[in-house]
Amino acid sequence: MAKKGEIKLLGTPASHFVNRVQIGLNLKCIDYEFISENLGCKSDLLLKSNPVHQRVPVLLHANEPPLIESLLIIEYIDEIFPDVHPILPRAPSVRAHNRTWAYFIDTQFFPLFEDLRQSPDKKGEEEAKIQIREAAKLLERVFVECSDGKAYFGGDNIGYLDIALGCFLGWITFSETLNNYKVFDETISPRLVEWAKKMRSHEAVKNALPSHDALLKHYSMIQYIKPPRTA
Repeated sequence: MAKKGEIKLLGTPASHFVNRVQIGLNLKCIDYEFISENLGCKSDLLLKSNPVHQRVPVLLHANEPPLIESLLIIEYIDEIFPDVHPILPRAPSVRAHNRTWAYFIDTQFFPLFEDLRQSPDKKGEEEAKIQIREAAKLLERVFVECSDGKAYFGGDNIGYLDIALGCFLGWITFSETLNNYKVFDETISPRLVEWAKKMRSHEAVKNALPSHDALLKHYSMIQYIKPPRTA
């Protein structure tokens, strides 16, 4: 197990990708230092640790090179701390299947929420909501396939896909409240409704998800930096 002060995480509390790493660290019971970054005035440590992308999260582990990209960090901590709460499936084919859907979540599912935010009118908003719900229906089928009738994508315990999707639960709830709709509901994704409840109540997850106020502050910043498209 990591010694106190050996692992540091550079991030912002409202970043879902940072939250993803926090969930993984919490599941592994890894003691770490959280170093909060102001993305409007990035620290020298962040610029040095991630000079190409200059973004969070960044994991610093003792004298190892800095690690970037949330899913790669999750795989790293699973490999170096294998004895506590294994995250990735053991079978290579199942690992590959999990990675495929994690890629879908990051590149096709969650970007739909940005489409919704940037929609210039009500018609665009409704179209984005329809696409989000269609993606949720697809993820419902993936959950049924992966969970084998159990509580999580990973079966009895939180696994790789649970972390990949679960880190967005704070933003999903925020978007639902802001836009008056449901991403997961009993009519199209009943299993994911139950999954989301279990995830939000899990100690490793609820302590990582940002508060409504933190999300609102971050959302306001995004609205200022990258305002919605004009009709």
